[in-house]
Amino acid sequence: MRKYIVPLALAASALASGIASAQQAAAPVPSPVAGNMTLVSEYRFRGIDQTFGKPAIQGGFDYSHASGIYLGNWNSNVNQGAGYVGGNLEMDFYGGYKKAFGDFGLDVGAIYYYYPGSDAAFLANPHSTSTTSGTVYNFEGYIGGTWKWLSLKWFHAFSDYFQVPDTKGTNYLDLSATYDLGAGWGVNGHVGRLKVHNYSESDYTDYKLGVTKDLTGWVFGATLVGTNAKGSCPFTPTGSPYCFSNTSFTKDKDAGRTTVVLSVGKTF
Repeated sequence: MRKYIVPLALAASALASGIASAQQAAAPVPSPVAGNMTLVSEYRFRGIDQTFGKPAIQGGFDYSHASGIYLGNWNSNVNQGAGYVGGNLEMDFYGGYKKAFGDFGLDVGAIYYYYPGSDAAFLANPHSTSTTSGTVYNFEGYIGGTWKWLSLKWFHAFSDYFQVPDTKGTNYLDLSATYDLGAGWGVNGHVGRLKVHNYSESDYTDYKLGVTKDLTGWVFGATLVGTNAKGSCPFTPTGSPYCFSNTSFTKDKDAGRTTVVLSVGKTF
């Protein structure tokens, strides 16, 4: 009977390969579901104050399939003076499809904003005799593209814009940039333009410039936010549509004023 001697180097290589294979087999598969939670000093949506200058706690989850299909939910407290009379919660539900082509990317989807307990009957449009009722909501579709650290996304309202009468067809364009500086530091910037259908006094441009720092998974941020929205108080429908009130409607504030928003958040 003839014996075959395996060279030592070959045996060592085979052993190392076997260990590596075992480690790969034992490595956990990344979960398709990710959660997030953030605390902010003030909630700004497209540059407009949603919490009357007060803090907000926000969070949600995202499901991403290998095919590129995704679904998600995101939530935040809001102030009823921002147009959600009777409500204090925003719930967003969205889904779409993302695809990467090297340095380029495509994102197509839809998002539904819902404010449980709110009453849309208090919303009005000076250019319309129509009225609305029921819970405040907004339904938008979007399409966007990315290139490395730049992104451009267009949103189109399929419903009246947050239930303001006769504003269906409102558009919002978002140009954003996020750049990784290394060592946990990052910078981000954004310019957006809102064009409200049949209510031109509500058109405005918003911007932001921020810096972030990742500390063991916790991301701290400071962002300068501003707009040219018409928010001089007191409120007039044709002059200052962004003069918002506090929860008790005892104080007014320019909802588009320039401010710095501080944040801390984590993805898990």
